[in-house]
Amino acid sequence: MPELPESRRRRFVEQYALPEYDAGQLTQSLALADYFESTVAAGAPAKLASNWIMGELARKLKEVDRTDIAFGASPVPAARLAGLIALVARGTISGPIAKDVFEKMFATGRSADEIVAHEGLTQIDDESQIVGMIADVLSRNADAVAQYRGGKTATFGFLVGQVMKAAAGKANPKRVNELLKRSLET
Repeated sequence: MPELPESRRRRFVEQYALPEYDAGQLTQSLALADYFESTVAAGAPAKLASNWIMGELARKLKEVDRTDIAFGASPVPAARLAGLIALVARGTISGPIAKDVFEKMFATGRSADEIVAHEGLTQIDDESQIVGMIADVLSRNADAVAQYRGGKTATFGFLVGQVMKAAAGKANPKRVNELLKRSLET
């Protein structure tokens, strides 16, 4: 006899440390629960798998008017979703880039690794590269730098945006924030 939805929901909360809400959503259908467990079995952390399945995958399925499909026939197999999640977890790509990669995975059936390699989407994490972009942005935005140093800290977000723009969205946002703050405070 297959595991009943309520029993599986409780197990998801206990075994995967998922919030009740996530477990309830993921156990609404057998196919969805199986897809989640296959994604986790392929190496994705449970909460990240839950977020991607309930977020991006659900949104995309709704967009193509397929609210509940047999996930074995999903355009993004569980192992491939786990691969995408691993790229984000390792810092190879950022969250926003991952969403773009997911769209391409859904449309083409290609893996995240293939798309990232083919399109050169690897996140820039090299300190010297980011520092160089920061120096360029600060020299081109002297007014914003003066405002920040004068106490108008809201300009920090503008400067972060300018660095991300210079990096075509590929710079590691956490590193940009750290290095920009360090540059502004020296």
